Amino acid sequence: MKKASVAPISLSKFNNGIFSQEEDLLAIEEPMEIRLIHGPSTHRETLAVSVTMRTPGNDFELAVGFLFTEGIIQSFDEIISVRYCPSDAENSKAFNVVKVEISEEVQINKSNLQRNFYTTSSCGVCGKASIDAIKQHCDSLGKLSFRVEPNVLLSLSEKLASVQTVFKHTGGIHASALFDSKGNLLFHREDVGRHNALDKLIGYLISQKEINPNETILLLSGRASFELVQKAAMAKIPVIAAVGAPSSLAVETAKAMNIQLFGFLRENRFNQYT
Repeated sequence: MKKASVAPISLSKFNNGIFSQEEDLLAIEEPMEIRLIHGPSTHRETLAVSVTMRTPGNDFELAVGFLFTEGIIQSFDEIISVRYCPSDAENSKAFNVVKVEISEEVQINKSNLQRNFYTTSSCGVCGKASIDAIKQHCDSLGKLSFRVEPNVLLSLSEKLASVQTVFKHTGGIHASALFDSKGNLLFHREDVGRHNALDKLIGYLISQKEINPNETILLLSGRASFELVQKAAMAKIPVIAAVGAPSSLAVETAKAMNIQLFGFLRENRFNQYT
């Protein structure tokens, strides 16, 4: 069963002094719980890891991408299965819980799972502490293997817009897209949460052995926050272009991780921050 990403709604529209009744579509926002099955074969445990508000669709990729970008798993090969957790008693919620089972060789630090998100600038912790937390899980990226051409960057937004189906219907959803070094769109994901859109994209990326992340460009439909740069660093994506502005901690993190960061990507201009 595939859950819808949009929902119809009746509304009153006010235009030039006149009310009219119209039909519209809204992006669906629902909670999704991620559960982790781990431990030795003689004592498998299920842990509730996170609940996120997301747009249904690509739920398995979202769960895998979240676990990977939070450093809970190190590769797609550590996963045994990903499945929904249906309940006859609560059938309407059956597809809002995802179980990810990992191999028994993977060691899980339960104390880290109790606080499995990196502390962000919104929590009042200094940038150095946040960046050091990332470096515990991934190394700084090496020298970029390709030149980022301005004409390639300037072409990305239009290419993403042409495939943003949910955004076209609702106007209220974020997107992340991955391109190769020549600006060819590889794939994209949409969600009401910008971090969810990127987790969905990375969850798919790490399952595709033929794609080398070191030769890709990430496009963000909104601003570039610390969390998004952190996730890109975990996935070893060396170039990030954002339609909006970066935060100061996003720029600090990109510098520390040797990521090229661009912002305010418009029809004929952009800013390069690192």
